[in-house]
Amino acid sequence: MGDHADESERLIAAELAGDLIVMNDKLAEVLLSIACSDTAPEKLREQAAISLGPVLESVDTDEFEIAEGIEEPDDIEISAETFQKIQKTLRKLYMDAATPKDVRRRAIEASVRAPQDWHRDVIRAAYSSGDEFWRLTAVFCMRYVRGFDEQIIEALESHNKDIHYEAVCAAGNWEVDAAWSHITRLVAAKKTDKALRLAAIEALAGIRPKEAAAILIELTDSDDEDIVEAAYEAMSMVDDLPDDEDDL
Repeated sequence: MGDHADESERLIAAELAGDLIVMNDKLAEVLLSIACSDTAPEKLREQAAISLGPVLESVDTDEFEIAEGIEEPDDIEISAETFQKIQKTLRKLYMDAATPKDVRRRAIEASVRAPQDWHRDVIRAAYSSGDEFWRLTAVFCMRYVRGFDEQIIEALESHNKDIHYEAVCAAGNWEVDAAWSHITRLVAAKKTDKALRLAAIEALAGIRPKEAAAILIELTDSDDEDIVEAAYEAMSMVDDLPDDEDDL
């Protein structure tokens, strides 16, 4: 019982460590060490790897360019050296066939938060592997790596609810116009799974902002507070709301 409790606590700690508020070089090193440890429980290794994703995305998109002589901002979560080490280590974890399958999956899912050229081939291979779990990982990765519109549209028809969900998120992120009719059907159908419907509402604003406005405004009258909140959040991304609704 004690061992199970300890492992559960470590999993929670590894998850919390991914929060950007607490992330720093030392914590990143600890997570890397756990992810690479052959003796650590597999679930803990998975969580340690995926917890490195948010900081990769934050640093890659907002903070600095890694170049000789560039001064790092004071409020950066991790140093350029640590950023590069995370990228290299996650790639090594993924490439090592001896690494447990789900640890490899989490490694690539974290790594794509700061896209690199090698990711494209990995995503293609995972998507066409015939393995449902690798296919799920591939579609998740398509949310962060562009160039997979055709696969995203195909994944929208998946009977696997997790793959379907990730495809909706990816379609919205890359403004995949061919997904519009599918996304609007999900939003309109009250029987749509709640999490999927919320993702579809967010995707609307990314795909066709002007057409989405009327749908989103109508959703603000929903009896479901989560739907209303999602509609308002999506509306905040739409520039051309009707004048009389702009202050909603």
